[in-house]
Amino acid sequence: MLGPVILAASRSDKMRRFVSAAPGTKQVVGRFIAGETVEQVVPIVRDTTARGLEVTLDVVGEDITTREQAFAARDAYLELIDHLKSLDLGTRAEMSVKLSMFGQALEGGHELALANVRPVVEAAAAIGTTVTLDAEDHTTLDSMFAIHEELRKDFPQTGCVIQAYLFRTEEDARRLAAGGSRVRIVKGAYKEPASVAYQDKAEIDKAYVRILKILMEGDGYPMIGSHDPRLIAITQELARRAGRKLDEYEFQMLYGIRSDEHVRLAAEGHRMRVYTAYGTDWYGYFMRRLAEKPANLLFFVRSMITKN
Repeated sequence: MLGPVILAASRSDKMRRFVSAAPGTKQVVGRFIAGETVEQVVPIVRDTTARGLEVTLDVVGEDITTREQAFAARDAYLELIDHLKSLDLGTRAEMSVKLSMFGQALEGGHELALANVRPVVEAAAAIGTTVTLDAEDHTTLDSMFAIHEELRKDFPQTGCVIQAYLFRTEEDARRLAAGGSRVRIVKGAYKEPASVAYQDKAEIDKAYVRILKILMEGDGYPMIGSHDPRLIAITQELARRAGRKLDEYEFQMLYGIRSDEHVRLAAEGHRMRVYTAYGTDWYGYFMRRLAEKPANLLFFVRSMITKN
């Protein structure tokens, strides 16, 4: 029941100021955020990939209000790509981007976001890797999918994300699977109304499995974003039934969560990619992590009490 409250707080400037100033915040944020600068995150990328894991990197920050901020977001990703070039990791280190960070919500936002994300996708391709477009709230998805389709004309490996809790997602999954897309499936981490999304956890899990089956039986490349042991086991079984080899799909989990499971799956021969976020504008990302799991919120509250 706390999840919707926390998600609402993620849009509150007052709560942003309160959480940012709380004594225990830095400790907990460090659990989910790999650093504030690209120089801090590169050693983590190097260490993660040396352990047989892969990464997708997210420069956090989505609630921008000016075109200048959108250009700065583009440049932050270009700087990241410049640092990744020397590591020569290819697709073992890719990027995830939120189009809102590239100006999607501003006036003329669709065209602005496409213009800003294209050079990032081009630069990623030049070093042998790719970009995945993250899903945000349901009002942004038609624009995101249109940009995804446009980018795939020149860069077919560009990925996108779908969210199991939305009613529309099964149809989106059929279209993307038939088109051979790289698709990350997640449960969903935004506050969505009952008119567009399942509200019950059991219904969301059922939808996740239905969508996962569509992806596994399709022509694309499924990327399973989940820490749920039951869904991981179901994924393995559906992949077996679909005749998929271990390199024909991958698991993705968040940095700082179930790290032992990251290593276990990689040791079994699975592609295991760690979603690694960094940057200074961490608030929205951090609050969604708290909303996803009560244990994360409990950890935060305990840290605040300990520091006081």
